[in-house]
Amino acid sequence: MSDFLAEMSRASSLRARNARGRAKVGGLASRLESAPPPVGLQLALPGFDVIAEAKLSSPSGGRLVGGDPGTDEVVALALGFIGTGAAALSILTEPTRFSGSLEHLQAVSSATAAPVMRKDFLVDPVQVLEARAAGASGVLLIARMLPGELLVEMTDQTLDLGMFALVEVFDRSDLERAVGVFGREVLVGVNCRDLVTLQVDTTRFEVMAPHLPDHLPAVAESGISSEAEVAAVSAAGYRMALVGSSLVSGQDPFGKLAALIGAGRDALAGVDGG
Repeated sequence: MSDFLAEMSRASSLRARNARGRAKVGGLASRLESAPPPVGLQLALPGFDVIAEAKLSSPSGGRLVGGDPGTDEVVALALGFIGTGAAALSILTEPTRFSGSLEHLQAVSSATAAPVMRKDFLVDPVQVLEARAAGASGVLLIARMLPGELLVEMTDQTLDLGMFALVEVFDRSDLERAVGVFGREVLVGVNCRDLVTLQVDTTRFEVMAPHLPDHLPAVAESGISSEAEVAAVSAAGYRMALVGSSLVSGQDPFGKLAALIGAGRDALAGVDGG
């Protein structure tokens, strides 16, 4: 595990202990009982979709949104992305390096009927329950952070709650670690960001594409900033892209999102037509 992932794992473990404490006093259980059912993730068939990420900062990019933004800005971004055509939203809940919070997740989930994913460095099943209680329809599960049995447990829990799981891999060793969940209906994400150096290598999408399970939708994650890059991953067989920093840091995030969705669908139509 890289130093960055180790740092995130330690921070997430502490928050998981806090969540277990809340669960013991009944707060989490009561919220789960009263939570509306999760919103299903509907993919364009056949087609190409984008999960748009409303985020305030990142370790590699620093502060992405000007001023002193908070929950209202995250909600405004999220609603604009859905209005533009995003298939789902990704909301950061990691506070130390991404300025995220569960409050952001809950506010966005309450403001839209679209599926919302909790993006964080989850290490404990209670954090899946916490996400559902906050209104999430899905969670990110990073294969490199989770021993095989724990990844299976958290994936099963996610799907049994009616949520979707985006299982993230970086290389073929991660694929081997995650093979136990590929018999269930999950999304398989490829992260092209090296989580040691935080550098992006978008050629990894093409390198990994032939090795991904072909019966599951593949998602290209991290580092996508241009229509050409979206077209390339669409042509390589990815059904979705998760895009965040390049959207929120630009002058026209919604116009850019529309252009990226169009580029991905045009490239897919070209492959099918060819």
